[in-house]
Amino acid sequence: MTDLASLLTPERILLGLRATSKRQVLQSLAQAAARVTGVDTSVILDALVQRERLGTTGLGGGIAIPHARIADLAAPTAFFARLAKPVDFEAIDDQPVDLVFLLLVPEGAGADHLKVLARIARLLRDPDLLAELRRSEDRARIFALLCGKAEPGR
Repeated sequence: MTDLASLLTPERILLGLRATSKRQVLQSLAQAAARVTGVDTSVILDALVQRERLGTTGLGGGIAIPHARIADLAAPTAFFARLAKPVDFEAIDDQPVDLVFLLLVPEGAGADHLKVLARIARLLRDPDLLAELRRSEDRARIFALLCGKAEPGR
């Protein structure tokens, strides 16, 4: 499960997502995930909200990685969203978030998802990558960047 290309598709890259709050971001992502997974939006949203209550998934630097275990989810799935305008995500650096990487895993998933979360967090520390994620309008290019199939700036 550690290969991001098996979790993400270009169609799951949302550019210019409109939201004015953390809850709206989570709601929009839950709706998108529900369409792909067949799991009810409210189930996904509830799981994401419960996870946020444990502590923010806003890592700082404008990045958030909301994640949750979902009981009826058949397989791990991911979405990447670039927000139209940054929103307050209660991030650890108090900076608003504009890049969101959503990871959902089945409830019975082992600790593999922690490796994926760590990989995503490491990936999103690269300033050149972040700059390109923030300016590119090409979903295929963003997919390639996130999955390590392309280098930033090339």
